Amino acid sequence: MASDTQGREQDAKRRSRRDPEGRMALGEHLVELRNRLVISAITVLVLAIVGWFVFPYVFEALKRPFALASAQGMSASLNFQGVGTGLNVRLQMAAYVGLILSSPMIMLQIWLFVMPGLHKNERKYAVGFFGSAIPLFFIGCAAGYWAVNQLVPVLLSFTPDSEDVSQLIKYDEYLSLLVKTMLAFGIAFVIPVVMVLLNFLGILRGKTMLKAWRWIIFLSVLFTAIMVPTPEPITLLVMSAAMASLFFVAIVIALVHDRRKGVDAEDELDDDQASSLDDGPSSLDEDDGR
Repeated sequence: MASDTQGREQDAKRRSRRDPEGRMALGEHLVELRNRLVISAITVLVLAIVGWFVFPYVFEALKRPFALASAQGMSASLNFQGVGTGLNVRLQMAAYVGLILSSPMIMLQIWLFVMPGLHKNERKYAVGFFGSAIPLFFIGCAAGYWAVNQLVPVLLSFTPDSEDVSQLIKYDEYLSLLVKTMLAFGIAFVIPVVMVLLNFLGILRGKTMLKAWRWIIFLSVLFTAIMVPTPEPITLLVMSAAMASLFFVAIVIALVHDRRKGVDAEDELDDDQASSLDDGPSSLDEDDGR
């Protein structure tokens, strides 16, 4: 037992002497990536099993948009085509539930894979990133579910109102629409946090983000108009303002962070102002010092 312990200590010392900075070879990176993927896959599988058992409750929640449409006088029915469609839909639903619930673990594994390549002062941003990204992702998913509740009655309203016309909706297609919308809103709510992280890592300047404020407002309105095509403008304005506010909060945080770090004089120049160039001759003493 003592010899085994000594052997492990010697191996650790040899590894530390071989690479005191803790860098890993390509093969070690691949092994690390495999381990992270395995942990993520196991998490998705376990939570998918949970999704299998909670399917009846989820199914009742997903039928709510059609209940709202029925209350507005529109008739539509969910259609399960084929004998095995019910099983297929339940498996899909379980997988989607597992994927959405396991998103915090997946993001954590991505961060743990990237973190060894960062400096110590960059690793401290992990707590703030996950502390804000994970709640915002689930808030975005909830906003996506609310958007589908508004979207379905609007789309069903285009169906001709006739006794000879019956609206049969394939449940798997409706489920795909719902999940894509929820993921789209979840990712859209996390993008401002990613912008702040890029700023803290020194990749993206706050002034650069501020210059794109017109595009931020336009894309927020366009995204909301596509995802939530409600006839009243109040919903469009509220959702667009909520999304744009997250981006502007990210810009303010980035600007404050840049000011605390200190902005170079070159960054303070206007777009139309030329930078000063030191093209004068240098003295011989300065050349000798170099």
